Amino acid sequence: MSPEELLDAERAGTLARIGALEREFTGIVAASADSNADDEHDPEGATIGFERAQLSALLEQSRARLLELDAALARVEAGTYGTCEVCGQPVAAGRLEARPTARTCVSCATSSRAGA
Repeated sequence: MSPEELLDAERAGTLARIGALEREFTGIVAASADSNADDEHDPEGATIGFERAQLSALLEQSRARLLELDAALARVEAGTYGTCEVCGQPVAAGRLEARPTARTCVSCATSSRAGA
């Protein structure tokens, strides 16, 4: 499978995840609008507020992933996919296989973490 096909497949999966999370979030909001339950002290488990916060975090992560995938697809289009954005050397095939949205080689990624 080419990098573009892999990224397109991951993008489609991410869009599906976003759609499912948005529907679930809308359902929770709609269900809580019709309820006057004291969800803060519900002995049955997690509060509605917690569930909304958790879904919001998952949506944010999925949207960030979508941006990463779009940026990687733009690099494919530009012919720069697989080239480290820091040193200009090739990004190892194994790194791209494990992390298709990688922008840097392992060496530059490791040194940027050490400096951060």
